[in-house]
Amino acid sequence: MISLEVWRVMSGAESTLGVLYQTGETRRPLCWTLEDEFRLNKLPSETRIPPGTYPLALRTEGGFHEHYAVRYGQLHRGMLWLRDVPGFEFVLIHCGNTDLDTAGCILVGDVARQNITGRGELQNSDAAYRRVYPLIAAWLENGHEVKLRLTDVDSPA
Repeated sequence: MISLEVWRVMSGAESTLGVLYQTGETRRPLCWTLEDEFRLNKLPSETRIPPGTYPLALRTEGGFHEHYAVRYGQLHRGMLWLRDVPGFEFVLIHCGNTDLDTAGCILVGDVARQNITGRGELQNSDAAYRRVYPLIAAWLENGHEVKLRLTDVDSPA
C-alpha cells in the first residue's frame, strides 16, 4: 500500500491550506493543497471533507475527466478520486487557485498565500499537478492500493 497524507495547517474563513506528503519510512512533501473551509454542518460546495483515510482511484468519466483529457493529453489517465467520503461524492484532486475553484475537492499548487487575512490562494497549480499527478496515477495503474489520510493539524473549531 502507498500512503499519502494532507496535513491541514491553516484554516481561514473561506479556505483551508495544507501540505500533501508521501509517507512511509520518511515524510516527503509533494506540494501545497487548498480546500474549502471547515464547517460543523456541511454546506454543499462550501465545506472541506472530514478528516480520515480514503482510498484513491482513477475516475474515467464526467466533465472534469473530459476536460483534463483535452488539457493534459497523454499525461491524463483519469481524475484522482477520493472514494468513500461520507456525505460527499466525486471528491477529486485537481488544479485551482482559490476556494472558488473547488466544491469540496482538493486543489494542488507549488506556492501558497496565507488565508488568515484574505481568501487564501495557490499558485503554480498546473506545475504541481503535472509533477504529482503522474506519480499517483502510475501507482494506481500498476495495481497499488493508494490511500490518502487527511489530518487536521490546524484545530479549526
